[in-house]
Amino acid sequence: MAPGVAATAGSAEGFMHLVDPNRKWYNNKRLITLHAWLVLLLITSSTNGFDGSLMNSLQSMTQWETFFHKPEGPTLGLLNAIQNIGSLAGYPFAPYLSDGIGRRPSIWIGAVCMLAGAALQTACQNIHQFIGARFLIGFGLSLASNAAPMLVTEVSYPVYRPQLSSLYNTLWYSGNIIASWSAFGTSRINSNWSWRIPSLLQAIPSFFQFFLIWFVPESPRWLVSKGKETQALHTLAYYHADGDESDPLVLYEFEEIKAAIKMDREAKDRVGWLALVTSRGNRKRIGIIIAIAWFSQWSGNGLVSYYLNQVFDTIGITNTDIQLLITGILAIWNLFWAVFASFQVDRWGRRFLFLTSACGMTLFFTLQTICSAQYALHGTQAAAHAVIAFIFLFYAAYDLAFTPLIVSYTLEILPYSLRAKGFNVFNFTISLALIFNQYVNPIALKNIGWKYYLVYCCWLGFETVYLYFFIVETKGLTLEETAALFDGEDATQLQKVAHQAADVRHEDYDEKSSKPEDA
Repeated sequence: MAPGVAATAGSAEGFMHLVDPNRKWYNNKRLITLHAWLVLLLITSSTNGFDGSLMNSLQSMTQWETFFHKPEGPTLGLLNAIQNIGSLAGYPFAPYLSDGIGRRPSIWIGAVCMLAGAALQTACQNIHQFIGARFLIGFGLSLASNAAPMLVTEVSYPVYRPQLSSLYNTLWYSGNIIASWSAFGTSRINSNWSWRIPSLLQAIPSFFQFFLIWFVPESPRWLVSKGKETQALHTLAYYHADGDESDPLVLYEFEEIKAAIKMDREAKDRVGWLALVTSRGNRKRIGIIIAIAWFSQWSGNGLVSYYLNQVFDTIGITNTDIQLLITGILAIWNLFWAVFASFQVDRWGRRFLFLTSACGMTLFFTLQTICSAQYALHGTQAAAHAVIAFIFLFYAAYDLAFTPLIVSYTLEILPYSLRAKGFNVFNFTISLALIFNQYVNPIALKNIGWKYYLVYCCWLGFETVYLYFFIVETKGLTLEETAALFDGEDATQLQKVAHQAADVRHEDYDEKSSKPEDA
């Protein structure tokens, strides 16, 4: 068995034989409704993607640069980093809101903050207001992005959970595309509305969430944790079995959720922040989570995400229209590969996707570095064009795993009692990595140019080795079974408890339904 591979034989049978083969997402009205509500949650990621691309596009706009007096160096680094600084300010509150008042209210509060931030950014009159607006957007995003992906993961129909939770981070590129192409179109407006219009568009996802989030079903796991078991069973039955509370799959899900939460409560080392590091299984979880969070922002992609215009400058592409056009095309390319990978997670497996992604990134970033050096040293135009090609190939490799899997994999390996806190650590790590990148990248690019790429070439090699030894395969398991995979026999115990309890409850339903009604 290769390092990091977990044996899942037999455990995949935990729920699949209980699934109605005729109930598909496209032929069942309640599954269609459920997925419509899940789209409302998935677009939370669009706000983040919009912001990343927006700052990239604004730096290519003469109107924006003129209005803010051509920010550069530390000021430009702050403008890019302030959204993540705002997120850092929100992280201490995010897990307590998600676990305390519920997933839906947390998303609503985050939407309110982001709406206020987008309004201020659109109407700002100076750089200080612009910075404040981006701080507020980051603060709201930290609240919403903690709760939304958890709710997607916890309410999804089990068969489609891996794909849907993988799509969450993938839709980062939907916001990226809207920002790139709206900026490309409005850049021709000879006024400050060229950058104010894209800033206003950033509020679209939050606008819909503000009004519609209360129609989305609350997490059955959160409901069980708050003693609302009847409501949790009703939610599972309504969306997963057309309202049939005696459905074998629904009963299995319900009993497994109850058993997992009960086990966590009975073990004192499974609750609270210290629980993230007190057991061997949790230390392995948190090590993987911190690693993939850091890798997702420190693989060379940060150069393209926030400073693509400066990368273009190093290879002689200085025309604004061409820069914006390439940015827009790259966003569509990324979305295609990320969506494609999202639908392969249960077919190819998480481990295969992570390793293929890391090897591909290492190869293409190294080739990009070589071509950048050739242009810088010899002025070779063919090398400059090759850099663009290798950027596209690098992102195809990146999107195989580090767009779709980092959120879904993090959430599925965490038990319910630690999910909000562990996911907060994940988001916190990403923000730290982003802030570091956004301050260091422009300074390093300005001072040493293509030689800075060599740092990432070495780091990508390290990433590949780490992932080979530590990534655990999780396909074919329920959410509770996946989380328990790191805790030895807990996965088997959960299955037995859930099967036994579900069988008993199913027999009780059968007996009640077979009794004649009273005259």
